[in-house]
Amino acid sequence: MQAHELFRHLRMPELGDVRQYVRTLPTNTLMGFGAFAALTTYWYATRPKALKPPCDLAMQSAEIEGGEHARRSALLNSDEPLIYYYDDVRTVCDIFQRGMQVSDNGPCLGVRKPNQPYEWISYKEVSERAECVGSALLYRGYKPAPDQFIGIFAQNRPEWVIIEQGCYAYSMVVVPLYDTLGADAICYIVNKADIALVFCDKSDKAKLLLSNVEKGETPVLNTIVMMETFDSDLVERGKKCGVEIFSMREIEELGRIHRQKPVPPKPEDLAIICFTSGTTGNPKGAMITHENIVSNVSAFLKSTENAFVPCPDDILISFLPLAHMFERVVECVILCHGGRIGFFQGDIRLLMDDLKTLQPTVFPVVPRLLNRMFDKIFGQANTSLKRWILDFASKRKEAELRSGVVRNNSLWDKVIFRKIQASLGGKVRLMITGAAPVSASVLTFLRAALGCQFYEGYGQTECTAGCSLTVPGDWTAGHVGAPMPCNILKLVDVEEMNYFAAKGEGEVCVKGPNVFLGYLKDPEKTAEALDKDGWLHTGDIGKWLPNGTLKIIDRKKHIFKLAQGEYIAPEKIENVYLRSEPVAQVFVHGESLQAFLIAIVVPDPEILPSWAKKKGYESSYEELCKNKDLRKHILEDMLKVGKESGLKSFEQVKTIALHPEMFSIENGLLTPTLKAKRPELRKYFKMQIDELYANVRM
Repeated sequence: MQAHELFRHLRMPELGDVRQYVRTLPTNTLMGFGAFAALTTYWYATRPKALKPPCDLAMQSAEIEGGEHARRSALLNSDEPLIYYYDDVRTVCDIFQRGMQVSDNGPCLGVRKPNQPYEWISYKEVSERAECVGSALLYRGYKPAPDQFIGIFAQNRPEWVIIEQGCYAYSMVVVPLYDTLGADAICYIVNKADIALVFCDKSDKAKLLLSNVEKGETPVLNTIVMMETFDSDLVERGKKCGVEIFSMREIEELGRIHRQKPVPPKPEDLAIICFTSGTTGNPKGAMITHENIVSNVSAFLKSTENAFVPCPDDILISFLPLAHMFERVVECVILCHGGRIGFFQGDIRLLMDDLKTLQPTVFPVVPRLLNRMFDKIFGQANTSLKRWILDFASKRKEAELRSGVVRNNSLWDKVIFRKIQASLGGKVRLMITGAAPVSASVLTFLRAALGCQFYEGYGQTECTAGCSLTVPGDWTAGHVGAPMPCNILKLVDVEEMNYFAAKGEGEVCVKGPNVFLGYLKDPEKTAEALDKDGWLHTGDIGKWLPNGTLKIIDRKKHIFKLAQGEYIAPEKIENVYLRSEPVAQVFVHGESLQAFLIAIVVPDPEILPSWAKKKGYESSYEELCKNKDLRKHILEDMLKVGKESGLKSFEQVKTIALHPEMFSIENGLLTPTLKAKRPELRKYFKMQIDELYANVRM
């Protein structure tokens, strides 16, 4: 029997150690030495070569000379952070112009209708339309000044990029709006940034804006430009409250008639005001310059130059919100090299269909999507044999990852992982994730299964997007990579939490050309984030690992004292309790007048029924959440996990309440970046919190 026939019979892929596996097979499945010899020959013939890392992985970051506990990227030859990768690319306008030249006016932006292929518009057409938009704005009295703010209230689509490039070409500043912020926050942003004109995609967004004007809450807004069709009622409603409504086509035609020469920005000019939702109070407008964006793009290119070289053949799937800087920086990387951006249809439920049609090569993701992919893959392995095979296959490829090998052409890929890769279009060569932590086990498995370069970054809007990133060749998980070449990082003491920089632990601080200017019209908040020496204080607690990578271990914000004076970092405790099998979400709460912690727990609706059955309870999910005895079992499991993870006695919760509805963006308990809104959670669960404290006696 030939090798491929043997594997068809066994439904198993190649092995890292063929001999060891053959020994595990039952006698009646051994098809003879010929098959074994064929497998062994195939393995040695297709042995991959390891990717040579661009720096010594034993030292991925280097100490800054004269800097206390500060480190830079080991990819740099000096302590000066990288600002520009290409000498002729200093602004976001330059990024697009370079892409247009490199692509030779190739396809740039693409969209599709249901069950249809992608349709593309060229770089030149994007440039022409962008200049028409910018010219129209100038003609209507908007000035090419650093404080001329233009709102965009839309999902990802070609018009988003066209409008943005039109604003940049005439030194105007973009202010993204997004509905998950809520109506009050949108009203606040329009007033804070004095936004007189907003581009909208759909009528419901325009109606939301008009309702604020009608109530006298946003008197500055006087113009709305619609990307999609709208009815005459919207125009009439606008007239009544003094807001003109135009179509995108009308604005472009106006600019075509009154075409004006671009007024390009300088690197230090503002490009975008990115309002971060935050977990408390009003959103803060992070002021991001062209240099901020270009330096972050340049640092990514420098970090990956020996492993990933973007080109006009690259295609990006755009579905993460353009209102966030993570997506915007990735798109700039693609545009700078003449690649294509294909937009999803606007419905996340159709994303997999878009992926299969578009066949992207670059795929930025967020942890929530990665977790869903992981759960779906293992959910389909619905027998113990299939799970064993999947686990064994992933372990063989993980062994290659540890050697620096990334590939998708092994027999493991052909037999086990090909369908997984095909579900993403089959051509992905780079994935990147950020915005929130990713489980090391999930990241390692997906790196093995997808067979592409898979980077994890860490950062925040205030440092444009990223400040640390995976170094090619180091595909281990459990850290967020090394400092990016555009910045230096240092850790500073957080005495109240017992973290000290001398021990390699402390608050992560960032300095470099990617660090923002401050918050719009908010010097007090700016002073909290930026110290007098220009260091951005992130509020995250980091730890330097022996090989020079950074691990995020805690969060400085939201700490509080219990009645006995012990400091509590609730997010750290929540991350521990999430390891409890039946727990999907948890909110840990404490008060300075109380001596113990309590928690609101949302059990995992997929796991709870089977977990409860093992304890002798069978019922619907909602009924199980009301079961007091089952609640005790869940608490016991949480406390066990907490003890095993090293939580101190005062860090363990005393009692819990079960809640059957997930915390979400829609119910206002999570931010758009999926962080807990702690004040809202406290208000929402006030009754349960009061009952828990009343019913427990110390």
